[in-house]
Amino acid sequence: MELKNVSMVTSFIITGISDEPLLQFFVFLLVLFIYLITLGGNITIFILICLDYHLHTPMYFFLANLSILDISCSSITLHKILTSFLSGDDSVSDLECAVQIFAFLSLTSDELLFLTAMSYDRYVAICNPLRYHLIMDSKLCSLLASLCWVIGLLEGIPLFMGIYKLTCFVSNKIDHFFCDIVPIMKLSCSDTSFLQLYIFTEGVFLGGFTPFALTFISYIFIISTILSIRSSTGRRKAFYTCSSHLTVVICLYGSLVFQYLRPTSSINLRSSKYFSLFNTAAVPILNPLIYSLKNKDVKAAIKRKMGITAVSTKFQSHN
Repeated sequence: MELKNVSMVTSFIITGISDEPLLQFFVFLLVLFIYLITLGGNITIFILICLDYHLHTPMYFFLANLSILDISCSSITLHKILTSFLSGDDSVSDLECAVQIFAFLSLTSDELLFLTAMSYDRYVAICNPLRYHLIMDSKLCSLLASLCWVIGLLEGIPLFMGIYKLTCFVSNKIDHFFCDIVPIMKLSCSDTSFLQLYIFTEGVFLGGFTPFALTFISYIFIISTILSIRSSTGRRKAFYTCSSHLTVVICLYGSLVFQYLRPTSSINLRSSKYFSLFNTAAVPILNPLIYSLKNKDVKAAIKRKMGITAVSTKFQSHN
């Protein structure tokens, strides 16, 4: 039901990906499959890193945090597609909507910051390998991780306050599969100039450009060092390690720039919705696949744990 010039909206309707029943069923199965793979992959990686002392290194410490972020971000954004299809209830309260926006944008900022921390870790490992363990000690890793979590949380607070203060909406239907800030701003007839200015300035200077610039600078030094390596095998190994991180960085930054760093009036909500689905569904799957499942250290950890389980099972059967 459309609402014209409403002064107060207490709930919104999430329209989802499509109104077609058959397509809704297909989207439900696809999202369920993606979500289960995301959960399974990231939980497996997190447990392996916790249990296997061979993976107690800075790179895998940051990767464990990244797995928590991917699980949280997928759960926050994809759950409405799954629950609304099963229950038929596609409504969401205004407070729940504001909290979802806050959580999604905070977690996204956290992910960009952790990717930056991982780029610094790779910089130290490749450019200063002899002092790697002295520089990337547990104290520095804990400090970097804490800063990433806190900064991401602080970046989302002004957006939460700005969204929750919006009172006038031309409609209560959100053309998206979760509460995102751009569709809400398009619906609002309140003054959203602060939100637009904050998204642009925060995204350009702190939340987006600063992590990107730090990552870019790290890779300038990394590539320079790799090119100076005389051994072709050594160069290939170094490039292979960095290409995984670089692939995820490009995918994530590309989708975020298309979604948020444009004037609100020029944004097509339908195309933005598909990019958002890629960002919230595909990227969390890429992380365990690219960073871990193709990594020899993680493969070795899986074999060790499977070997322990097999030996334990065999021992119990003999007894």
